[in-house]
Amino acid sequence: MTRRADPRLVSIWLPRLSVERWQKLDGASHPADAPIVLTREGSHGLLIHAVTRAAAQAGARAGQRLTDARAVVPSLIAIPADLAGDRGLVERLGRWAGRWSPLVEVDGADGLRFDATGAAHLFGGEARMLLEIETKFAGLGLTARAAMAPTPGAAWALARYGPDGVGERSYSTHSSPPHPRLLGPTGRRRAVQGEIARALAPLPIEALRIGPEVVRTLQRLGLKTIGTLAGIERRSLARRFRDKDNPLDALDKALGKASEPLTPTRGDRPPRALARFKEPVTDPAAGPQALRRLVPELARELEDRRLGARRLALIAYRVDGSIHRIEAATAFPTREIPHLNRLLGEKAEALDPGFGVDAVALVAPWTERLDAAQDALDGKVPQAVEVGRLVDRITAKLGDDVVTRPHRAASHLPERSAGWRPALADGASEEKAPVQAPRPQRLLDRPEAIGVLYATPEGVPRRFVWRRAVHDIRKVEGPERIAPEWWREFRPARLRDYYRVEDQAGRRYWIFREGLHGDGRGGDPAWYIHGLFA
Repeated sequence: MTRRADPRLVSIWLPRLSVERWQKLDGASHPADAPIVLTREGSHGLLIHAVTRAAAQAGARAGQRLTDARAVVPSLIAIPADLAGDRGLVERLGRWAGRWSPLVEVDGADGLRFDATGAAHLFGGEARMLLEIETKFAGLGLTARAAMAPTPGAAWALARYGPDGVGERSYSTHSSPPHPRLLGPTGRRRAVQGEIARALAPLPIEALRIGPEVVRTLQRLGLKTIGTLAGIERRSLARRFRDKDNPLDALDKALGKASEPLTPTRGDRPPRALARFKEPVTDPAAGPQALRRLVPELARELEDRRLGARRLALIAYRVDGSIHRIEAATAFPTREIPHLNRLLGEKAEALDPGFGVDAVALVAPWTERLDAAQDALDGKVPQAVEVGRLVDRITAKLGDDVVTRPHRAASHLPERSAGWRPALADGASEEKAPVQAPRPQRLLDRPEAIGVLYATPEGVPRRFVWRRAVHDIRKVEGPERIAPEWWREFRPARLRDYYRVEDQAGRRYWIFREGLHGDGRGGDPAWYIHGLFA
């Protein structure tokens, strides 16, 4: 029996994200020693969101009111923080961090976390993986601290309050600064199963990610570290804290006694194959070369999971923090290596390495069940499969919007009940055909107005004129009444009465009368022709 691997969660903290992003965009326009702070709106005026090193040395700190900080440092330069831009950068970094795991989640305004269970050996071990994470972010000009633990809460605490090896920093208001006693030489920021309590014991209670009111109450009680809090009986704190604010609940999550799952669960991981390069590659041929290795690896995983790919994504992770993604889709679920190679071969040549690529991944974000099937006795490939492969190749060459197929929509009006959609789009949402009277083999793109003679205002038609030709009606079937779709109309909607008619020459038409006399939705009814029967 295979032993299940212990969970390993990685937390990445970007303590100087706002300042470092601003320095990249506008820092060159200010002196390096200028005391600059980034501000945001508060309930009682501007608050300091983040500070540069010069401002921190002068005495400014994140979370302080700007007026109070200027009373101490009158020379402060205040610049509005771009919170939306910071959030967008974190989300882009989350996609870029897919080089380490397909399950990356944005963690607050300045952090990421992902599931690294069973993956650390691919990077030379856990310590090397954490070192590579911090090194890659440093290459982007971003300060990062990474930690690994069996629970998200423990990893979060170690990343923000564990041993610090970077030195003096400034922090944003989203990131509480580490406890002063923990600043110093580099130490381990890893905890394994069974050692979480010992690793978290010396950390301040802020590391439990609890609210400031709860922190102040615990500090007044003399409970300043996680170790002292862990020794307190739960019932003794129940009278001071409501259930949702009980710090022991946060401690249980950090220790693994209560669940705290990632948003993308491990069972939802899409099939994925990853190729890493020892050095960044700028050759455009890197994509096709990596593809020859990635397709068989992905096909094996698809086969193990009894899945077939419907959509594939080839992702290049660049050294500048960006990614380049190209996609291809299939008409039927497949894991055939030759077909996938043909489908992705030309697209891989268009993969742009930019300033260098150090990893390429092939992911199947859309899959469907695909079990083994018996081959035909004559050894030939079924015609439907051949057509599907042809559609795949044409779509890959011309684009999704060019190759289309008809589809049925949810509407009783004939002109709205059918349309066109990409040939490789998901067909799960296809509407079922409603029970209705026979429809003509040819439907006009738009109904054309006709002149009709009839015996009574709401009686059956006797003669109509279409395209300057007179048609005497010999047989009539109907009417078939179709109610208007008032929720889609921008004008008073009128009902339709459809008739199947046959003229003296035996030609059959589909005509309708729009509206009724005296319905209050316009003038006299109008007649139209909408289709031709065979």
